[in-house]
Amino acid sequence: MFEIKPYPELSWSISRHKTMLTCLRKYAYDYYTSHNGWLSSADSLAKQAYRLKKVTNLEMHFGSVVHDLIYQIIQDVLKDKELPSEEKIVDEIRHHLNRGFIESTRKEHLWRNRPKHYTMLHEIYYSQTNTLPQAKVKKITDRLNTTVKNFFASQSFADVLNKRDMQFIDSEKFRFMKTDGVKVFIVMDLVYKNLAEDKWVIVDWKTGKKSEEDRNQLALYALYLQQKYKIESIDQIVIRNEYLLEGGHVDHKLTKQDLINVQHLYQASIERMKDYLNDPVKNEPLPLHQFPLQDDPRVCSRCNYQELCFPEMYNSESDDV
Repeated sequence: MFEIKPYPELSWSISRHKTMLTCLRKYAYDYYTSHNGWLSSADSLAKQAYRLKKVTNLEMHFGSVVHDLIYQIIQDVLKDKELPSEEKIVDEIRHHLNRGFIESTRKEHLWRNRPKHYTMLHEIYYSQTNTLPQAKVKKITDRLNTTVKNFFASQSFADVLNKRDMQFIDSEKFRFMKTDGVKVFIVMDLVYKNLAEDKWVIVDWKTGKKSEEDRNQLALYALYLQQKYKIESIDQIVIRNEYLLEGGHVDHKLTKQDLINVQHLYQASIERMKDYLNDPVKNEPLPLHQFPLQDDPRVCSRCNYQELCFPEMYNSESDDV
């Protein structure tokens, strides 16, 4: 039975770690203030923080739609269903993007009541207009056909189509491993074993540009896979980034040091997270004012929580809806 607790469970993930490094106030809003904000009995701050947590932006929305459709296509292929054409997938992505725009501009009242079930674009919410920046629209439009074309041409999708020689593991689910009682969450885009070569392949689809962090994220997934499936040698694991915007993929060769480094990363990160707890047993955070504000206006301009950090700039509406 679901139990309502005053504080969430302390856990770790790549995204949580990045948030902590980017802005501690955003970290507090994301992982503490917004907790239970979906409940009708929650206080107004928790409700507001939870709503704002669900705000997305055009690039993130595009990436989410593409990831969801790729997952569905792969599931359909593995069930021997008909493979949709590139044109159909492009149209489907465009449909979801248009729906997100319509929900942001015409259904704000529904989003305010059920923010998990409706889309609100940052570009719409904070501009208070019903138009998107044309430069962003053009950027996403240009990416659309390229991304779909590169997915169909990717090495990993070729492996999916050649499924007789592959053993697929259900992905896109929350998994975790524990360190000192703290759950370390893992969400992998695609995992399969190449039976002919006796190698495990972990795939991460990227709809943006290459980043130096891409390898670390996959090393964490490899550590989980090695522990979960008792894989004797890390030489049996291939970690792969599929770059759908630029085309092509990169297979990284893992070393033992990679796995040691990622363990050190999450262990040190968890300890820093504990520095911001008033009660580590309950995972009760310090008072909100002890989570410093970000001082870089460029970071703040992209943040969901502008109206909480700078209330004098916004006329907040009542939560009594």
